[in-house]
Amino acid sequence: MCADTTDTTLPDYKDTLSLPQTDFPMRAGLPKREPEWLARWEEIGVYDRLREKKGRPVFTLHDGPPYANGHLHIGHALNKVLKDFIVRSQQMMGKDARYIPGWDCHGLPIEWKIEQQYREKGQNKDEVDVVDFRQECRKFAEGWIDIQRAEFKRLGVTGNWAYPYLTMDYHAERVIAEEFQKFLMTGTLYQGSKPVMWSPVEKTALAEAEVEYHDHKSHTIWVMFRVVDAFSRDYLEGTGNEELDAERRAEAEAASEKREAELRSAKVVIWTTTPWTIPSNKAVAYNPEISYGLYEVTGTPDECWATVGDKYVLADKLAEEVLVKARLSDGQWTRVRDVSTDELGALTLAHPLRGAERANGFWDYDVPMIDGDHVTDEAGTGFVHTAPSHGQEDYDAFAKRNWMDRMTHNVGEESEFLPHVPLFAGLRVLDQKGKEGKANTAVIDALVAAGGLLARGRMTHSYPHSWRSKAPVIYRNTPQWFAAIDRAVGDGQDTYGQTIRERALTSINELVKFTPVSGQNRLRSMMEVRPDWVLSRQRAWGVPLTCFTKKGALPTDPDFLLKDAKVNARINEAFEAEGADAWYKPGAKERFLGNDYDPTEWEQVFDILDVWFDSGSTHAFVLRDRPDGSDDGIADLYLEGTDQHRGWFHSSMLQACGTMGRAPYRGVLTHGFTLDEKGNKMSKSLGNTVAPEDVTKQYGADILRLWVAQADYTADLRIGAEILKGTADGYRRLRNTMRYLLGAVAHFTEDQRVTPQDMPELERYILHRLAELDHAVREGYAAYDFQGVFQQLFNFCTVELSAFYFDIRKDALYCDGDTPRRRAARTVMDLLFHRLTTWLAPILVFTMEEVWLERFPGDSSSVHLQDIPDTPKDWLDEPLSAKWQMVRRARRAVTAALEVQRTDKVIGASLEAAPVVHVRDPEMLKALKAVAFEDVCITSDIVLTGDPMPNEAFRMPEIEGVGVVFEKAEGEKCQRCWKILPDVGTHAHPGTCKRCNEALG
Repeated sequence: MCADTTDTTLPDYKDTLSLPQTDFPMRAGLPKREPEWLARWEEIGVYDRLREKKGRPVFTLHDGPPYANGHLHIGHALNKVLKDFIVRSQQMMGKDARYIPGWDCHGLPIEWKIEQQYREKGQNKDEVDVVDFRQECRKFAEGWIDIQRAEFKRLGVTGNWAYPYLTMDYHAERVIAEEFQKFLMTGTLYQGSKPVMWSPVEKTALAEAEVEYHDHKSHTIWVMFRVVDAFSRDYLEGTGNEELDAERRAEAEAASEKREAELRSAKVVIWTTTPWTIPSNKAVAYNPEISYGLYEVTGTPDECWATVGDKYVLADKLAEEVLVKARLSDGQWTRVRDVSTDELGALTLAHPLRGAERANGFWDYDVPMIDGDHVTDEAGTGFVHTAPSHGQEDYDAFAKRNWMDRMTHNVGEESEFLPHVPLFAGLRVLDQKGKEGKANTAVIDALVAAGGLLARGRMTHSYPHSWRSKAPVIYRNTPQWFAAIDRAVGDGQDTYGQTIRERALTSINELVKFTPVSGQNRLRSMMEVRPDWVLSRQRAWGVPLTCFTKKGALPTDPDFLLKDAKVNARINEAFEAEGADAWYKPGAKERFLGNDYDPTEWEQVFDILDVWFDSGSTHAFVLRDRPDGSDDGIADLYLEGTDQHRGWFHSSMLQACGTMGRAPYRGVLTHGFTLDEKGNKMSKSLGNTVAPEDVTKQYGADILRLWVAQADYTADLRIGAEILKGTADGYRRLRNTMRYLLGAVAHFTEDQRVTPQDMPELERYILHRLAELDHAVREGYAAYDFQGVFQQLFNFCTVELSAFYFDIRKDALYCDGDTPRRRAARTVMDLLFHRLTTWLAPILVFTMEEVWLERFPGDSSSVHLQDIPDTPKDWLDEPLSAKWQMVRRARRAVTAALEVQRTDKVIGASLEAAPVVHVRDPEMLKALKAVAFEDVCITSDIVLTGDPMPNEAFRMPEIEGVGVVFEKAEGEKCQRCWKILPDVGTHAHPGTCKRCNEALG
């Protein structure tokens, strides 16, 4: 009989095969089925049952609270899924992994929404009772918390969803107030007048974390400050010759007077993109490291603010650029001489609006020259206009010189010039919608009229905007409350430093592990240079600064702030019972001061705390106060996006270092942002956003989770239709592996189990790989390397199992009787099942539950109640692994050679072949002869030889020393196993080989 001929008169042995048995479908149907599993987990109380596992070391991932004001975006999904990977993997590795979801509920975004509702109704928020207004804010937040909670749960995120933490809970508001009072009592709190980021649209101060940068078109002006005095006389030292000395002294004095005269007729030029700050100018800064020169105008075009004979002091590197901006052409100026920094330091300037008509002498003051290393010659003029009320560096320069009495208060909360400012009173820098007001152009016009402008223009540059209103912000000097980060805290918790900054830097350098490590430098660099923390906001929805100030006292007076533990206790008791609304109720001041103080002598502070103080305090009312918090009040991990180095990681560090002396976390993990498939930032206006809800409806949450697992979360992550389609394709391959595994272990019982020492080499090799993978998976999960974990598991399932081990062993599984080989294979399949399901369960929470329940159905069964099984170390067998690596390399050469024959239609299946394999390496040849290499290659027969390979032998360049000569198998096809063997047809059962005949009995 021909090898590829089937005799239809022979029995059909199909029903005698031990084919895989499973109802596990290849079509997942995740969008429909996932909600069923969610309901089941809630019904059987999986999260609570895990808490019943006593004696485990605690692992706490403290949730950075999302803001309760809208549907989830893909960034939320990325963040929460990463957290879920960690919580689940830590739990399955033997920890008590607790996760308390939380929400940030106070602050401007919610308040802004309620104000919008008022505006739409034609109402004025300021006319509404503040407690009623706050209650509306609370109700708004509650509604979104319920929506977001359902959306997070739909992603398969585990946690104590029944009892989350909310910053607006009464106890939380009480603790936030208590934490603030610690700053008050230790002397860290102070009221100061400093320039802060101010939103004219929202009428409140902003923290750095509440500011984002966007392109903005600004005015640019080159302004001239006239020199009014220049004392810079350098006389020669005595030489011993009195006549010569006198002569030289006279020459030196004449030269010095000439230089002074040149400078007295000169003008120092500055450049700025904020014309509105010129009325508040108090100095001009230079850098002693920059080369400066005196430039004289020798000719002018028709339209130009410069005149012949004008002299300007400019940085040499920038002089030409400035003079060209002034419309002067090459040859219309000349460099007169150097100007030393000693000369610059001796100059006194006039404000450019000095003598302005109708100014009533408002700007008739002297402007000093000051040195500053923040001045550069990279752009501008080499000089920096300095308005200490409108810039941090400007303020620092004045604070350094103790010139705080020179601060100005010229701009109000709506960015309007205040009534006392001549020419500009009432004009706004930005209008109520954040668009440019009239202030800039008015200042420019006044400078032109006063002869103070050399050039003007426009430029687009990166400019700070409020991340909520999306409107530009300004730096504005206003009384605010600050936490001093360089003042000794005085609380006795000095293990890691005496000041907040010292404690923070020690924590960053010594106590906290950063993932990725670049996060350490980022947070440290911010902490090293940051100013004092602005704690106050001029809003209504939040926790107030629970303190009192003495009427008539100055902020520098020792009795300015009331520091009384009994007063604090009354406040905290009221907040615990009524929430922070208690601060705003009638009679609150009298209630809290009690009989100890005269209410008429004290002012109640009504600013609210920066919401970053709220979220920064969460460690106290979650980790410290809750029974399911952390045993020591410190989290094992904080996990958020990279922007939180200046946000939650930062504020939590400052807050905890001020109240408990160290960072509230042992680890910090940061992830990137989400982009579209082309790498563009997602935007509703561009229509390139991907909503988590849409992904779960089309594919299921497991596909979204798989997208997270496959990506490098430390960088920005791309997502879109094609990427999700590729993710779903990979999922199907993995699902197919699990389906095969389920079929292979159907009806496996303990009495069929084989010990490793009784297994064939192939099974022992797979056990070795399991031991290696167990170590890699645990190490990867511990290092939060989910991409690495999944890639190894995916490759193992698709390459080593589906394409290698399963491919080889399906013959034994289907066709063997109850043989030791088949029992060993099924034992290994069982071990594979328990490891793969638990290894993958933190990532594919729904699919692995489905796989588990397919094999272990039951009312309370769940893979998420399991731990990753311990893997015996003696499964590791490096010599055996090395041997099988050689076997696998040789197999690749054989299967590649047979694929050529299949493509050429010489054969239809590998069982039709009996190739001759030439092996040059004796060690490899020995290894191949020691195993059933024909079974490994899925051929009916194989010949192994060390003879030199003929020219026609198939070779693979990357597998040197192995050549394959194709030969067809001799004999007939077994009607049961399809191998082509010489003995087929010689046994009791017609058309079978010896092995199949024995299996049939």
